[in-house]
Order: sequence, then C-alpha cells, then structure tokens
Amino acid sequence: MKRQITNASRHGATLCRASTLAAAALILIGAAPGGTGPRFAPWINGTTPHEPETQVQRIDADTFVIRQSVETNFEAPFLYLLFGHDRALLIDSGAGGLLVRPMVDRLIAAWQARHGGRPIRLIVAHSHGHGDHHAGDDEFRVRPDTEVVGLKPEQVAAFFAIREWPQAIGGYDLGGRRLTIVPTPGHEPAHIMIYDARTRLLFSGDMLYPGRLYVPRDRFNVFRASADRLASFAKTHPIRALLGAHIEMTTTPGQDYPMQASAHPSEHGLALPPTAIDELDKAVTAAPSPPAIDRHADFIVYPVAPKPA
Repeated sequence: MKRQITNASRHGATLCRASTLAAAALILIGAAPGGTGPRFAPWINGTTPHEPETQVQRIDADTFVIRQSVETNFEAPFLYLLFGHDRALLIDSGAGGLLVRPMVDRLIAAWQARHGGRPIRLIVAHSHGHGDHHAGDDEFRVRPDTEVVGLKPEQVAAFFAIREWPQAIGGYDLGGRRLTIVPTPGHEPAHIMIYDARTRLLFSGDMLYPGRLYVPRDRFNVFRASADRLASFAKTHPIRALLGAHIEMTTTPGQDYPMQASAHPSEHGLALPPTAIDELDKAVTAAPSPPAIDRHADFIVYPVAPKPA
C-alpha cells in the first residue's frame, strides 16, 4: 500500500530541491560511533515539514546512498549507486510515488563531469523482487546505455554469472571495481546481497537491516540456509558494515515503529555491524517450529503467513 503525495508535499519537494542537491555533496568521513560503517548525517524521516522527495549522501567519490522520503511512500527505502571505470550499478529503483531517475541522472552527470565526460553504462539491479524495490524500473527502460536486470531468480543468476542458484557466489565488474553477489533467498526468492571489497560494505537488502526481517513461514528453512551461507561468506571476507534497504527500528533497543508509520523520530542508524550476521544466523538456527517473532536490539526476525501462490 502506498500513500498518495499531497499538493503540499509536491510543493515542499520543489522548494527543497536545492537542499536535496546540497545533500548529494556531503562527504562522509571515518566510522560511526562504535566503528560501525560510514558516518551519515541525519536522514530525512518525515518529522519536518516539506522535506525533499530524496536525500543523497556520499560514502566516497564513487559510492552514493539515496533515501526516498517517507512522505512519498511509507517504505522510505534506501537505494545505492556505485561507480566503476565504465559502469555504474543502481541497487533498487524505489517504491514509487516519485520519479527517481532525475536524481540518478544528476549524480551520473556530476560523476562524468569529474571524469572528463567519460561514458558510463548504467545497470539497474535489485536486492530482490518486491514492489517497493523496483517501482522505478520503467523510468530506466527507455534511458540510453542502460540495462535493467530481471526480477526472477534465473534472470538474476544469469546476469551475475551465478552458476548454481542459490549455493554459488556470483560477481560483476564495474571496471576496476569487482562486486561479489551472494544469493540470499528466503525473504523473497530472488534476494541477493552485494559485497564491495573496495569499501568493505555489504549491501544487504531486506534480509538484514535495522527493522522487521519478514520471512514467510513456508520459506523459513530457505531463509535459514541463506543465513548460514551469509555467515560462511563473512568468515572469509572483511566486512566493515551492512547497509540495508530500510530503517524500521528506533534508537531504543528492540523497539520498532508502527507498521506504515508516517514519520521516524529517533531513528536507528542505517549501518549494522558485521556481528549482526552471526547474531542472525544463531537466531534462525535456534528458532522454534513454527518460528515466532524474535526481537533483538537492532532487528526483529518476523515470520509471516505464506505468500499466495
């Protein structure tokens, strides 16, 4: 379910366009308190009037985070834009309720200007196939020099050269920036995580983020196997932090917002420490049958009814 954009929020987005562009220039330095990931400025969270439709923060000169306003859609997802020498990867295209391509195009144009107008091919891929992560795909299908990856497991596996889904690991080269693709179905059949060795960041989608980790009960064993696969991967790859697709937790440990909340005051940080991987693996391994809601300080394992066929 999506909230409609009011005239006021449209007007506010226009008024705040300059602040949105200014946010794109933020340089994030060092690590957050406790050593977890990049240090981000406060995100737009629905608590101030007329917030912009999107906010951009920069991890480094080739890595950007885009947050969609909760005023455009209660999911308020995070999108990620990663640049290599000759390709850029956009992870997810938003939840709808706005046009996301104009901001992406501005970021690409600014990157190209800093690199002498170098041509760059855009790849639009997805953490998984739920609608709040691919609603903007149609904006990019007609964009020149752009490819939109399909949503089915076989399409994802073919594009990222994953020879045996979901056991094998895949990869993709942006040109001097090799990404590793870890299949993690369970939350959704085509779910993946994307590991960037350059930044040591793991883009973790909806499987592990500060929020409710929804798992259909009939797919819980698949989710558990993915948690095992992720834990094994983490033992052999240095991970600075996990960056997921949403924030649904408050700064109070174990406390989430009401579902479809229209504002996120006192919001949990975006980054999760790599220790969350082992915590999740142990939680799902020890889960009863049938699984029950399991609250942790930074996330909630949240079994739900099976999806209709």
